[in-house]
Amino acid sequence: MKFFVDTAEIDAIAELNDLGMVDGVTTNPSLIKKSGRDIIEVTREICAMVDGPVSAEVTATDAETMIAEGRKLVEIAGNIAVKVPLTWDGLKACKVLSDDGHMVNVTLCFSANQALLAAKAGATFISPFIGRLDDINLDGMELIEDIRTIYDNYGFETQILAASIRSVNHILDSARIGADVITAPPAVIKAMVNHPLTDKGLDAFLADIKAADIKIL
Repeated sequence: MKFFVDTAEIDAIAELNDLGMVDGVTTNPSLIKKSGRDIIEVTREICAMVDGPVSAEVTATDAETMIAEGRKLVEIAGNIAVKVPLTWDGLKACKVLSDDGHMVNVTLCFSANQALLAAKAGATFISPFIGRLDDINLDGMELIEDIRTIYDNYGFETQILAASIRSVNHILDSARIGADVITAPPAVIKAMVNHPLTDKGLDAFLADIKAADIKIL
C-alpha cells in the first residue's frame, strides 16, 4: 500500500519522507491556505522533495477552465497529479488531461457509480471520502469494498486512493480491503506506531536497565 500525506506543511512532509513513509502528497487550496504561502511556491517545493505524485487541485468548476488550470499546474513539475472534483465537468477535464498524458486525481467521490465513471474517464486516482461518509452514518469502508470489486471485475487501472481518513483503523481497513493508496494527515500516520502494550513493555524494559545500571555509551 502506498502512503500519501495529506498536508501542505513542508516540515511534516520532510519528517515522514526521511523515514520512507511518503509515496506521494495530496494538497488542496484549503491546506495551502493554512500554510500562509503561495500555492505555486508551496507545490513546487513539495514536488522537489517527494518523488511520487503530488496532487494539486484546480479552483475552477467549469471544464474549460479546469483544463486550463490543470495544464498550468503540470508545468510546476513532472510529478503533479491534477486534482479535479467528481462532477460532470470534472470528468470532462479528467478525460482531456488524461488523454494529454497527465496524472489526474478525481476527488470528492461518495459512490461506486461515481468511481466507475471516473475510471471510464481515465482517472489515475479515485479519491473516495471515508470519513465524510461516516459523518452521515454511512459506512465509508463499504464504498472502498464496492470500488475494489468493480475495478477488479473489469480490470480498471485507476488506483483507489482512500481519503478523508480520520483514524488508524481507517488505514488498517483500507489495507485489508486492498485500497492502492491511503492519504492521511501526518498525525494519523504517526499514530500507527502507538500501542499500550508497547508503552508498557518499554517502561518495564527501562526499569530493568536502570536497576541493572546497564550503559552502552
